Amino acid sequence: MTKASDIMHPGAECIREHETLAAAARIMRERDVGALPICGPGDKLLGIVTDRDIVLRCVAEGRDPASVTAGELAQGRPMTVEADEDCEQVLRVMEQYQVRRLPVINHPEHKLVGMISEADIARGLPQTRLAEFVSAVCAEEAPVKAALG
Repeated sequence: MTKASDIMHPGAECIREHETLAAAARIMRERDVGALPICGPGDKLLGIVTDRDIVLRCVAEGRDPASVTAGELAQGRPMTVEADEDCEQVLRVMEQYQVRRLPVINHPEHKLVGMISEADIARGLPQTRLAEFVSAVCAEEAPVKAALG
């Protein structure tokens, strides 16, 4: 059975909680990614910052990305999976919580060891299961997009 560690991008690079959102945006551009894990001491996962977070929760609110830190956007505890979880559990978590990126941690240290994205899922799923996954993860966004028209 395929495990989370088999499909993840290993060694996901963290942005530190004290670094600015401007720095996060530069890293995202350089690495061509839309999200970065936010880590504290010992690579302990504190949250995730996305390009969308930077726009909606910083720029659109008139705040300066050069002064707002990644840690300021880290709210609650992000959904995670452990490296040895089977892929069906990974799918269930992503579908249930409608997340497109999922940090992979080791246990018991809660240390980040990788990330799983929609693209990682798409590479290994049969077409019918992929369609179910995309429908479940994107289901809530459709009414919002339609309303914004």
